[in-house]
Amino acid sequence: MPTFNIIIEPTSNKEIKKFVANQFLTRSRSYEFKNIDEAKPSPLAQELFYLPFVKTVYIAQNFIAVEKFSILEWVDVENELAEQIQNYLNSGKEIVEEIDSPKKIPVTVYAESTPNPGVLKFVANKPLVDGTFEFKNIDEAKNAPLAQALFHFSFIKEVFISANYVSVTKFEIVEWQEVSLELREFIRTFIEEGKQILSDAILSETKEVSASEKKGTIPLDDFSQKIVEILNEYVKPAVASDGGNIAFQSFDKESKTVKVILQGACSGCPSSTITLKNGIETMLKDMLNDDGLRVEALNG
Repeated sequence: MPTFNIIIEPTSNKEIKKFVANQFLTRSRSYEFKNIDEAKPSPLAQELFYLPFVKTVYIAQNFIAVEKFSILEWVDVENELAEQIQNYLNSGKEIVEEIDSPKKIPVTVYAESTPNPGVLKFVANKPLVDGTFEFKNIDEAKNAPLAQALFHFSFIKEVFISANYVSVTKFEIVEWQEVSLELREFIRTFIEEGKQILSDAILSETKEVSASEKKGTIPLDDFSQKIVEILNEYVKPAVASDGGNIAFQSFDKESKTVKVILQGACSGCPSSTITLKNGIETMLKDMLNDDGLRVEALNG
């Protein structure tokens, strides 16, 4: 039986920490419990509510998020809590008890154009994944069943999955009007049948890479951290709405160059690259009060 490992991740709310697992905890539902009575369906959540600082417990795809009361700081309890959650998961006890099978919610998927004419975004009415996952070929998608299935269409070049959507990049051998309906129905059926979007293995890989990167990464200086915060708050939401993602790569103090990586619909799109580069550059110059800054956009 695979062993659960937990990694602690911060959130935008300082009172909430995510305890991310390397395996799936729930396949198709997320849960929120505000007290021990509400937590009756979840033995794990009930156990957590015996801790006096726990205010709310969230159980999602591959993580447990805990909101605390302000009676103490996370630094005082987060490691012990992570160990408690990890030990519980490895004990084999039930995480959430499904008393009644949830009613099957019809899945809808609609196609949405993006700034990149070679990319179409397929948006579902339910969350698909937590995080961003990009696949350039079928080999990279070995632990992503949906992406792997999509690569069996000969016209598909790349697949990007995030939140509640799938961005698909096509080869020029077809036009979207020839294949979009078929692709939309394929994705809708795949999701509605309850098939796995990602396998447990990809979560393990992601956490191992994340831990490795953190281990060998030099902490960001204050200026770089400000850049990351601006990108996360003002740029990422707009990019995500276009079916893509943007990630901070580096900042060179001498040349004042900010390097960002474009993924999904933004990757490989000349107009998108130029627009994003200029837009981000102007925003960073204004918000950081430095006209010498320049942005270099790299395709993921």
